[in-house]
Amino acid sequence: MAAGRLSFSNITALAPMVRVGTLPMRLLALDYGADVVYCEELIDIKMAQCQRVVNDVLETVDFVAPDDRVMFRTCEREKGKVVFQMGTADPDRALAVARLVEKDVAAVDVNMGCPKEYSTKGGMGAALLSDPDKIEAILRTLVTGVSIPVTCKIRILPSLEETVSLVRRIERTGVAAVAVHGRFKEERPRHPVHCDYIQAVAQAVSIPVIANGGSLDHVKTNADIEEFRKAAGASSVMLARAAMWNASVFRSQGALPLEKVMEDYLKYAIQYSNNAFNTKYCLCQMLRDKVESPLGKQVQAAQTNAEISEAYGLQEFYRQTQEQLQARRDALQSGSHPERPVTDGDVTIMAVKFERREYPPQITPKMFLLEWSRKEKLEQPQYETRAQDRAFQSTVTVAQKKYRSSLWEKSKKFAEQAAAIVCLRVLGVPEGRIGEEDSGLVCKRKREGKVNGAAEEERSRKRHVSDVLQQTSEVAVVTNGDSHKEAPPPSQRESL
Repeated sequence: MAAGRLSFSNITALAPMVRVGTLPMRLLALDYGADVVYCEELIDIKMAQCQRVVNDVLETVDFVAPDDRVMFRTCEREKGKVVFQMGTADPDRALAVARLVEKDVAAVDVNMGCPKEYSTKGGMGAALLSDPDKIEAILRTLVTGVSIPVTCKIRILPSLEETVSLVRRIERTGVAAVAVHGRFKEERPRHPVHCDYIQAVAQAVSIPVIANGGSLDHVKTNADIEEFRKAAGASSVMLARAAMWNASVFRSQGALPLEKVMEDYLKYAIQYSNNAFNTKYCLCQMLRDKVESPLGKQVQAAQTNAEISEAYGLQEFYRQTQEQLQARRDALQSGSHPERPVTDGDVTIMAVKFERREYPPQITPKMFLLEWSRKEKLEQPQYETRAQDRAFQSTVTVAQKKYRSSLWEKSKKFAEQAAAIVCLRVLGVPEGRIGEEDSGLVCKRKREGKVNGAAEEERSRKRHVSDVLQQTSEVAVVTNGDSHKEAPPPSQRESL
């Protein structure tokens, strides 16, 4: 294996766990001594729709779905140690996703062991075990198509011979390692792990074999990890539930009290703006049989990370972290360079804010961009907006090219205007600011007519208010028979 590439020999790893293996848990496991951490299984179809976004505020790289959900978040701290696990049944889709993430992860893993419907539908997960040809096609495509190591995780087959035969075939694809969960597809955690199968596989191949499935029977403490490795005859060990219950099982110095572990986890969840419901789920898994305790009930009732922080007495930590993130956000805004466009993938980016006071009430950059597109006989500009931490960022597509402001706005409408400004400035097209020379995109009569109409309406409204006030001062008593006209509504500003 080339220098600098992740090695799977003699390691202890955090296993991929749905809803558990998010960034806070992975960082926690690394802090406590894990050598490698796997993310939760992420489905290829969903990941293929994601956009890679550099989050300068959190200092992370986010893979964001069209509905603005962050499907995968990673950071520099884990870059050389995180393995991206995907659920897939299609070689081409698997390769597309692997190429999307390969610059930000240390290796890519294919899930071929999960027996739950979440994974098996569509032929993924353990369903792949009955289709060795597809397994080989997926792995060969990935091994030849990306620059980082490729691995897979399987369950054992009904016979020892079948299991060994499959793993030998997997080895020939060029994968860097194979993880073996020592249970049959129909078995569950309550069933004992079959260490003899893992041992036979390890003896039959030359690549590292990672033993998995020993949490219930074998691993209670850090010292048990080595005993499980020996019993399975494997090169390495991967822990799921033992780590989920108390991630400090990775500590060679011994486990920490659960209260300390939960506090450490929650701090990471706050620092990286982890989804509150995911935070809740992971804490409840740690609480286990204490989930109905007063603390457990408070956690279950919480709806935000702020409320979860109160349950653990971390209100001040939460407050300070939010202040730090806001300060970082403000610094990024003020330190930007608006006139310097850069390219991020297929998007042209400038640091631009939409300042409403710089434009006449009835004129906006979106209007100018629309009129310019019509003049050039192009399709109407298309806007896609995402939200994050109560802020908005929009991307506009014009003539099959994308434009976005790197700055976040307070509303979806303002974010769209900022994207329009970026596009107009890159194209060298007027945007309608006050004092700008008439471009002819919006006819002068139409512009002045709207301005004069709005001004006249405002003067009329003021005159009416003045008349009403004068009448009020002259009349001491107002009878029921008096009738008053309603003041005309103020002029409606254009929907931004």
